[in-house]
Amino acid sequence: MSDEAVPTIYEWAGGVDALERLTETFYRSVVKDDLIGPLFAHMDADHPKYVAMWLSEVFGGPDRYTKERGGYPNMLRHHLGKAITEPQRRRWVSLLMDAADEVGLPDDPEFRAAFAGYIEWGIRLALQNSQPGAQPPTQAPVPSWGWGVAPPYQP
Repeated sequence: MSDEAVPTIYEWAGGVDALERLTETFYRSVVKDDLIGPLFAHMDADHPKYVAMWLSEVFGGPDRYTKERGGYPNMLRHHLGKAITEPQRRRWVSLLMDAADEVGLPDDPEFRAAFAGYIEWGIRLALQNSQPGAQPPTQAPVPSWGWGVAPPYQP
């Protein structure tokens, strides 16, 4: 099978509609959650849509987050100084995986492993980048996540 015949994670997930359902469902849970809700107390009403745009681009969909929202530098700006804790990180992952089940994202092992791999990688970076005094790179591309291939670690 050629690489052209292999769908992107974005396509396999169901495209932007599926990712928007995911983020809308997820953030409805987030704002009601005692542990992570306070991190999103002043969330823009369109935040779920913006996160769906980010995930779409990461998983091989259109590069709208870069073109319309400023790409990685903008995403990073939203995490700086938030001081995310390990329990908050774990809750974020748990609620997102619950939302994936609730909205019916594919549950085959290959998709869920790739999806969970990015979610774990991304939220661990967000946790690190959110700490007081963190100095993450301010310029980077939006990650491009495929079927089981993580970007190389660069300190």
